[in-house]
Amino acid sequence: MTGPRTDRGRALLVLVLVAAVTVFTATVPLLRDWFDLRVYYGTVHTWVHHGGRIYDYRVPGTTYGFTYPPFAALGMLPMAVVGLHLAIAASLLLNLAALAFVLRILAGPGWRRWGWYRWALTLCALALFEPLRDTFSFGQVNVILLALVLGDCCLLRSGRGRWAGAGIGLAAAVKLTPALFIGMLLLARRWRAAATATAVALAATGLAAWADPRASRFYWTQALWDTSRVGRLDYVSNQSLQGVLARLGHPDKPLWATAVLLTLAVWAWRTHRAVAAGDWTAAFALTGLAACLVSPITWVHHLVWLLPSFVILARAGRPRIAGALYAVMCTSVVWLWFDDASGVDGFLGSNIYTWITLGLLFGLPIAQSRGDRSDRPERSERSPLSLIARVTAPTPRPAKAAAMAVSDHPESSSGVVAAAIGTVLGPGRGAGRSASSEPTGSTRPAASKPQSSS
Repeated sequence: MTGPRTDRGRALLVLVLVAAVTVFTATVPLLRDWFDLRVYYGTVHTWVHHGGRIYDYRVPGTTYGFTYPPFAALGMLPMAVVGLHLAIAASLLLNLAALAFVLRILAGPGWRRWGWYRWALTLCALALFEPLRDTFSFGQVNVILLALVLGDCCLLRSGRGRWAGAGIGLAAAVKLTPALFIGMLLLARRWRAAATATAVALAATGLAAWADPRASRFYWTQALWDTSRVGRLDYVSNQSLQGVLARLGHPDKPLWATAVLLTLAVWAWRTHRAVAAGDWTAAFALTGLAACLVSPITWVHHLVWLLPSFVILARAGRPRIAGALYAVMCTSVVWLWFDDASGVDGFLGSNIYTWITLGLLFGLPIAQSRGDRSDRPERSERSPLSLIARVTAPTPRPAKAAAMAVSDHPESSSGVVAAAIGTVLGPGRGAGRSASSEPTGSTRPAASKPQSSS
């Protein structure tokens, strides 16, 4: 599959895609009115200006409040000195900067060769991805945490690992889910990076305890263990293993613990293989997948951790599979079972994002082992996104074809970006929608009493 050969044709295609994406995002998923950001903003202002307690705050008209560790509130203190609209603007800018950093890491050193056309196609595809849409419109922090963690991935695969682990430590201090990446470092026997991550996480947590001892005591002894503060386990947005069991009517802890242990066993086995092959990108991607599965609550917007996995599929020469799975996660299809997830169709459809995550955990391609490379720099490793750039590149003009033949050999006839856009624009438009009263309802317009998520 080839794209337009002229700049005018490519510009026209991009304009058409931008218009289609705009219509899609304006009519299908709708916005969440930055509700989670309002939770953060209200919590910080109550804490700083009114002497309130972090975990007592509730958004007016709802039962939802702050659910992160105390260090997250400490990191959000700048909100206390700005207005809400400026906080929203800052959230958008921070998320855009974090997304740019993530793309830069996944694209590798050849990112400058992409050109405006391929980057435009990539951004159109990303704008359709439901977890990313929700992260931006809720005012969430998921992309920022992904950027922190992938920064450590970049350091490890390049051999410049002196400060590797610091990003993971900060991410784990803001949310607990990224703490599994410390386990990945231990599996890889990167003792220094694991120690750095642990030290940074403990230091950040200690700083928060010093700033507000009462809040820290309450969080670590009570709030952490009370999942009802976050939301219902059986709510359709919860795409973790616990969510699947809860929708089946079996949320009992022994069964869930068994599923978690089996998942972690698969994760440890596959991650060890990835590290042994020197494939740090796959190791990080597998850990993100496992973290989403074993967390008690994984809202749809948490699934931005799947982005590296789609890139790896394209790197391995499977862009059509990557495009098909990516397209499913652009359609908001799970919300069709918002009211009733019973029956075989409910079991399969309401949990489809979980099935995709499980399938990736078991089947994500890992680079061929080239000896024990875990202690050697990965300077020669080709970036996953650089392969996507190749397969989505416009056909070179005849005058330039010979010069490019030496360095550019397309490995597939279609790219994940084009596949995702082409697939999504069809089925995504007509999907049915149900109103939601839950924190992560991502298929309804902003209500007068919007709900929160974590």
